[in-house]
Amino acid sequence: MLAMVLRPAGLVAVISEAFPVGLHSGDKVLRLRPENEQHLQYLKNVSQTEQVDFWIPTWVELVTINSSVDVRVPGEWVSEVLSQLEKTALKYEVLNEKLQILIADQLDQKSSEETYSYENYHNWEQIEAWTSKIAEENPRLISRFEIGKSYEGRSIYLLRVGKRTGVLKPSIFLECGIHAREWISPAFCQWFVKEAVASDKTGSLLNRLINELDFLVVPVVNVDGYAYTWTNNRFWRKTRSRNPGTNCVGTDANRNFDAKWCTNGSSTHPCSNVYCGPYMESEKEVKAIADFVRSHRKLIKGYISIHSYSQLLMFPYGYNYSLSADHEELNALARNAVAKLRSLHGTDYKYGTSARTIYIAAGTSDDWAYDLGIKYTFIFELRDTGTHGFLLPESLIKETCEETMLAINHIAAYVLNHPY
Repeated sequence: MLAMVLRPAGLVAVISEAFPVGLHSGDKVLRLRPENEQHLQYLKNVSQTEQVDFWIPTWVELVTINSSVDVRVPGEWVSEVLSQLEKTALKYEVLNEKLQILIADQLDQKSSEETYSYENYHNWEQIEAWTSKIAEENPRLISRFEIGKSYEGRSIYLLRVGKRTGVLKPSIFLECGIHAREWISPAFCQWFVKEAVASDKTGSLLNRLINELDFLVVPVVNVDGYAYTWTNNRFWRKTRSRNPGTNCVGTDANRNFDAKWCTNGSSTHPCSNVYCGPYMESEKEVKAIADFVRSHRKLIKGYISIHSYSQLLMFPYGYNYSLSADHEELNALARNAVAKLRSLHGTDYKYGTSARTIYIAAGTSDDWAYDLGIKYTFIFELRDTGTHGFLLPESLIKETCEETMLAINHIAAYVLNHPY
């Protein structure tokens, strides 16, 4: 069954009211383009303050001359930052200055809505209830497992999606929501499960895939951080673990895996958005994923990590510029998957290794999975390219998920037809 009825308890309305009034009021998203060493030094200096929140790239040391970097400037700092930019002649364009309106639109869901809509964003409590309900209503196709607990004690759920055949099947691990503010990522994982259910007994490609493969779907990895974006800070990225000796909270869960941990593209400073953590797999959320994947390593043939934004499809390596042993095959598969994606709505994606396509980053889940021996490992950065950034409107959820399904289905079919 796809039509799921949830108790209309007014939960969303309560959470919306709990979101701090005035938070993000007057914030602007700017795209900066440094043209000389003075500009780079300014960016490094301002990154040590609370004046800007770096979005793309997420680590200021990776910014180079004539590259572009997106930053969110909190409302109280806008005048000062714009003045500084004028003084340094650092060129910029305003990508978005209506952040508070976009946030309000996303939070303002109707509490009377009884049918679970896949074209809306949902808070953690709703998603948790959904995982239970969809598994209960589709026992032939979906099983729910708790694979761990978060730092704050929330359950981390995995949905095994695939027809029960009585035998072990090759699997593809699909991970969403490792970065809290990237709401389109959990929305896609929910969409994928919905589509899998709808495809049952249809004779479609996806139906064949769920008959012959299992998809191991984690709708939200960073459950604490995701919950926090609904109540306190829409742009929170990290986990919510406490760091001894500092008031700075959280670790970047996608810098915490055992993949050249805490080297290139990560930070040892707890206040950084790309803090690698005190040690590998220090985060309970990361440990839950790593333990599960290791224990099912022989069955898992593909690993896909869903992020936003930038419209990219990437594969190892991200921790350095080296090409993997499977580079040619992965590159060709990414090229064809991007073509499938583009065929629906004309959305352009770039593809290539993570380090060469976006930036160097060590300790990521995709590099870790590949080095573990999972050959077909990819990372998606979904829509858009900066107009809305992390605030992708709900009106674009459907198109984004529809086109991404084409790419995922193509990759999964390839994995099925190329056993190893």
